Amino acid sequence: MQREVISDCPVCDSPLTVTRLHCNNCGTTIEGEFTVGRFSRLNREQYALLESFLRSRGNLRELERELGVSYPTVRNRVEALLRALDLADGTPIPPEPPRVETTAELKPQVDAETRRGILEQLARHELTAEQAAAALRGEPVNVNPQTPDAPVADEQPLESVNE
Repeated sequence: MQREVISDCPVCDSPLTVTRLHCNNCGTTIEGEFTVGRFSRLNREQYALLESFLRSRGNLRELERELGVSYPTVRNRVEALLRALDLADGTPIPPEPPRVETTAELKPQVDAETRRGILEQLARHELTAEQAAAALRGEPVNVNPQTPDAPVADEQPLESVNE
């Protein structure tokens, strides 16, 4: 049964030094003073955070979802992990810029039948492109025939399209 190597003295909390390494296969023994490495300094929670960080490939938003904590909490935990590994340069992790949705991520605001009706009105020049775009986003649209260059539309309000 293999056990994890401890890195700190259980009596005084000082760092432990490895003084003997042994190969069970060939019987070679090496004596000297060796460190156990920086990763042995991590507690179980920090080690679990490091594994999650690697699984998310360094994406803090993904790490936020995996851990179920807020983005500032993730940043603080990663910062503490860097300090524990002596990798912190004193510069805090910059906040992530606000997420911008791409066109592929935008969810349609109207159902398929309403969308088809809006596009048909656009094709018949009853709506401008701006009016159609607003209607597709689910925004109320008023057809105003007094606007110059606006298409002439029936007196029927657009509410019937947005139902």
